[in-house]
Amino acid sequence: MKALEQLADEIIKGYQITKEEAMELTYADLNELTAEADRIREAMCGNGFDICTIINAKSGKCSENCKYCAQSSFYDTQTESYPLLAAEKIVEQAKYNDDRGVLRFSLVTSGKRLSDADVDLACEAIRDIKRETNIEVCISMGLLDEANYRKLKEAGATRVHNNLETSERNFPNICTTHTFAEKKEALLAARRAGLGICSGGIMGLGETMEDRIDMALTLRELQVKSVPVNMLNSIPGTPYEHNKRLDISDMQRIVAIYRFILPNASIRLAGGRGLLADKGAKCFQSGANAAISGDMLTTSGITIDQDKQMIQKLGYEVRLWNE
Repeated sequence: MKALEQLADEIIKGYQITKEEAMELTYADLNELTAEADRIREAMCGNGFDICTIINAKSGKCSENCKYCAQSSFYDTQTESYPLLAAEKIVEQAKYNDDRGVLRFSLVTSGKRLSDADVDLACEAIRDIKRETNIEVCISMGLLDEANYRKLKEAGATRVHNNLETSERNFPNICTTHTFAEKKEALLAARRAGLGICSGGIMGLGETMEDRIDMALTLRELQVKSVPVNMLNSIPGTPYEHNKRLDISDMQRIVAIYRFILPNASIRLAGGRGLLADKGAKCFQSGANAAISGDMLTTSGITIDQDKQMIQKLGYEVRLWNE
């Protein structure tokens, strides 16, 4: 194995590491690995920190059987269900976040895909947001087609989120009601429509480190520049309610390896971050340089003010990271 410092130097100069080299990082000294990952991050991305917030714009009664999800209709989780929120409510939340210096706001909806009628309603809300705020609008609305993505872009959305969740090999163990290939096609359709794409996964689903690395390599192949890294927050009533929780060192190693594979990406700590005692601070010194702030979809997050204080303390500057 190459020395970590040498490998980091080569990556900064443009080298793409192989799967074999990435797998070897699994066994590297954690302190050395995270230090070199942070050096790659600083060299390739500077000290910008991309902070975004989300709104659970349509909740529950999802037709899909993703084993981690509180919103799936397959599991009894007592999660609140409601249809797509009115445009006024969505705009109100966008204004709240805009006023607090958040630069990116995402509309997230449950279900395999948003209906055509709901896409039109979402477009109305997005147009209102763009008229009344300066915030960037992202969307996470399932497996939409290119025509609907074009509508959403014309309304003012700039980025589509759709997590791969895990490796292609492991995906059928997580979900059987849609496929890994469908997720990839949704991302490609969004890009064809002229939108940026955001995709990552959940750690702690029972996957191996090879699965995590394979997913990162797929993201590199797709040229994804915004990569959410979620840590499973086990929800009672789901098949994964008793999964072993990852710890800070697990997450540090994951984000550090992702930085070696995806040197110029915005690696974004997302769901589950609030379970970490330090709220992700060590991960932000290990290669991660973005976060979802505020509440998650069905769990509590970390307040915007708390995050901004931590970001400033770590020497970052809040600013957009675009493709």
